[in-house]
Amino acid sequence: MGVSDHLVPSLCCEMKILEAKNIELKSHANLFVRYYLPAGNNRRIQLNTKQISTKSSQKIIWNESFSLECSLSEESVKYLKQQTVVFELRRRRKLGKSVVLGRAEMPWKAVFEAPDMEIDEYWLPMVSMNDGVLGTGLKPPCIRLSMKMVRGPTMAEMEKRKKRKQGLKDHCEGCDCAANYEIFALAAALEGLL
Repeated sequence: MGVSDHLVPSLCCEMKILEAKNIELKSHANLFVRYYLPAGNNRRIQLNTKQISTKSSQKIIWNESFSLECSLSEESVKYLKQQTVVFELRRRRKLGKSVVLGRAEMPWKAVFEAPDMEIDEYWLPMVSMNDGVLGTGLKPPCIRLSMKMVRGPTMAEMEKRKKRKQGLKDHCEGCDCAANYEIFALAAALEGLL
């Protein structure tokens, strides 16, 4: 493990796919959003939201969230900042296959540079990829989403916590800390009554 590995915190990616708007379909369909997260080495993670039937609802609402926690090196963070998350609005066909109706990309750099590393409830316009979906009027189809990166402790901080916890455990062996705490709590409660 290099020195830089001690300085880089773990990161938790939190993503919410909320809803879609400006969608006009020629026929009823089951819609879902597929999104791709970069995973390094030209690999990516593919995730799908649940399917929403356009027959049952005028609004297309998913309100789904996903989170992924990982530890990254400084090089990995630089790589991630150069990547995008790809979102596809898809329609499920009867034979199980799906077709892309709209596509959009969100750069990770925008999330890292946003206040508190959070893009909250952003309407992401999509490019129509198929004549089966059109924007309403002159408005393009859009999905509303939230993306957030939450920094966790660095490897060095996690190691310090582990040592402190072990030290406390070692200190408490053979003593009755729990009983001492209960006596202190009882004394404090009685003092409050007097």
